[in-house]
Amino acid sequence: MSDFVIVTDSSADLSADMVKELELTVLPLAFTVQGKTYHNYPDDREMDPKVFYKMLRSGEMATTSAVNVTAYTALLEPMLQAGKDILVLSFSSGLSATYQSSQMAVDELKERYPDRKIYAVDTLCASMGQGLLVWHAVQKKREGGSIEEVRDWVEENKLRLCHWFTVDDLHFLKRGGRVSAATAVVGSMLQIKPVLHVDDEGHLINMGKARGRNASLTALVDHMEQTAVNPGGQTVFISHGDCLADAETVAADIRSRFGVQDIRINNVGPVIGAHSGPGTLALFFLGTKR
Repeated sequence: MSDFVIVTDSSADLSADMVKELELTVLPLAFTVQGKTYHNYPDDREMDPKVFYKMLRSGEMATTSAVNVTAYTALLEPMLQAGKDILVLSFSSGLSATYQSSQMAVDELKERYPDRKIYAVDTLCASMGQGLLVWHAVQKKREGGSIEEVRDWVEENKLRLCHWFTVDDLHFLKRGGRVSAATAVVGSMLQIKPVLHVDDEGHLINMGKARGRNASLTALVDHMEQTAVNPGGQTVFISHGDCLADAETVAADIRSRFGVQDIRINNVGPVIGAHSGPGTLALFFLGTKR
């Protein structure tokens, strides 16, 4: 059976150690701050997340731009030349044009390399939700799954990858059009914290609100309790926007309630963090539905 490579992009927010452990290839996406463009590598070589979030807290604004087809083609073509097949698992099409670029690159490369198998999947996931789906794909591959079997498992299960998150500052969501200016002002005054998720179309949706930070963190775990499948036996991912102590609080709550053994915590990278802001806390797990 031909070997195949699993490729994703850096919006999956996987650490460099996890990328190495999972034997992944990661395309770094770009972000711009103070007029300079950086690439979001898993090892944070161009900007440390703490520096990035310090800049946001000081009032700097960051922007992101879609990766182009040429960048995907340049990444993938050497693998095809080396005789590898490729499965690309991309950032949600509901939040970015990254998947469209990957699909265009795949279509172009299929014509050049008709003997190779190359597939692109829209994960409809973001941050470490995308990362957790990729993690599961790697496990299926290591269990002996073919490229088609792994692709099909991802397609069949991606809408079970639950994303629940909250943010500390509604003004970042306001800039992205996720909440109104009035909601941001009133919510900030009253310490109202939104509880959001990623829906079946891969969009961010406001699902409720909590009074105060601690209540919003508890609400994330409450949602896990309502929909998680065999929570104690799962691997759970948590990502955070420079608020590690809050991530560890949520992890402790999950361990206490469900007996989860394997919880992975990492930063929300700059590509996602530009839109969600410092203090973002997100929880990811497999459930009966999103």
